[in-house]
Amino acid sequence: MTSNLERRAIVAAARGWIGTPYLHQASLRGVGCDCLGLLRGVWRETIGSEPEIVPPYSPDWAEAVGEDLLLETARRHFREITIHAVAPGDIILFRWRPDLPAKHAAIVSAPQSMVHAHDGACVCEVTIVPAWTRRIAGAFAFPNCTT
Repeated sequence: MTSNLERRAIVAAARGWIGTPYLHQASLRGVGCDCLGLLRGVWRETIGSEPEIVPPYSPDWAEAVGEDLLLETARRHFREITIHAVAPGDIILFRWRPDLPAKHAAIVSAPQSMVHAHDGACVCEVTIVPAWTRRIAGAFAFPNCTT
């Protein structure tokens, strides 16, 4: 769409998904998505075509594969940043336990808030509380993202 992507466009796109029901493997605003589907949808809305096809995955994909696929894929398509550099429009990945691969993603919407999709609920905007902070596995900026 554009060579320079503005953070406010990413946040606006992410907030546009609020209320979308959780649906494993889906990525359709207003219809259904999971956390990866939210990232994919925001990518399509702000950048254009997705950079690669996402193969089908089971709810226990991270544990079953035993590789940090979400983190590795993020490193291929986004710019890795330190958690201290995170700003609205960036992506945070989470792991539920230190010995498990990253399995959840959210888009930072404000200094202490994020938009995410999780099982059993609609896409929502929540505060990044310590329970989230201690599970952070990585942080990323969209390619060509400006202030």
